[in-house]
Amino acid sequence: MTKAVFKKGWWVPWSFLALPLAVYLIWVYIPIIQSFGYAFTKRDSLLYKTVYIGFDNFARMFQDKQFFVALKNNLVWLLYFVLVPIPLGLFIAMLFNNSFKGNRIYKTLFYLPMTLSFAIIGTIWMWIYNPDAGFLNMILRSTGLSDLARPWLGDSRFMTGALVAVGVWRQVPYIMILYLAGLQSVPVELVEAALIDGASWWQRFTRVILPVLAPATIVSITISIIDSLRAFDIIYVMTNTKARAAEVLASYMYTSSFQYQDYGYGSAIAVIQFLITLSFILVYINRTLKAEQESGL
Repeated sequence: MTKAVFKKGWWVPWSFLALPLAVYLIWVYIPIIQSFGYAFTKRDSLLYKTVYIGFDNFARMFQDKQFFVALKNNLVWLLYFVLVPIPLGLFIAMLFNNSFKGNRIYKTLFYLPMTLSFAIIGTIWMWIYNPDAGFLNMILRSTGLSDLARPWLGDSRFMTGALVAVGVWRQVPYIMILYLAGLQSVPVELVEAALIDGASWWQRFTRVILPVLAPATIVSITISIIDSLRAFDIIYVMTNTKARAAEVLASYMYTSSFQYQDYGYGSAIAVIQFLITLSFILVYINRTLKAEQESGL
C-alpha cells in the first residue's frame, strides 16, 4: 500500500467495522452455512462420526407427523399475527394520533410490553394462566363463567392459542409505533380538503389516510409474518419445549437438535424455516423496489 493511497483514508470506516463484521461473520453467517451442510448428514452413533445421507432428512419430514404439527402451529401464529396486531395496532395509533390529556402516559403504557424481556413476559403470563390461582381463571370464576376456566397451558386444545395470545399482546405495541410514525406523513391539507368536501370519517380513512399508510402496512405485515415464523422464546419460557402439541418449527428444530441430538434433522428443519422466511423477505423487497421505481417515475 503506497503512502498516497493510505492518506486517502478509505480504510478508516472499515477499521471501525472490522470487529462487528468479524463477530457477525462468526456468530451468524458461518453457523448458517454449517446448518445447510449439516442438513444433509446424520450422526452415526456406532461409528461416532457424521455421515452424508443426501436428502434423507428432507424426505423424512413428509413422514413426520410432528413436523406437520409444528408447521400447522406456525401457520396459526402467522394468521393471528397478521389478522390481530395490524388492525388493532392501527386503531390504537389512530387514537393516540389525537391530542388529549395523558396521551404520552398512555402511549408509554401501551408500548411497555415491547420493553420487557421474554423471560419476564413468560413469567407474567404463566401466572395469569395458572389453573388454580391464575388471574384469568379467577376472573372467569368471579363472573360466573367457571365452566370456561381451563388449565390453559396444560390442555393441548388451548395451548397454542394461549401462547399466540401472549405473542399478539407483545406485537400490538410494535405495530402501533410503526403506524404512529406513518401517520406523521399523512398530509393534513388532504384530510382537511376531504372534510370540506363533505367526506365522512370512513371515506377520509379509506381514501386519504389508508393509501398514505400503505408503506407502513407493508412493513407491518412483513415484520409480523417474520416474527410469527421465528416464534420460539415465549414457547421455550412457558412450556420449556416439552409441550409437543404447541411446537412450532423453531422449537421443533431445538428439541430435535439439542434434546434428541439429531443435529442433521434439526438443521434440515432450520433450512426449511429459513427458506420460508426468506421467501416472504424477497416478496417484501420486490414490492419495495417496485414502489420506489414507480415513485421515481
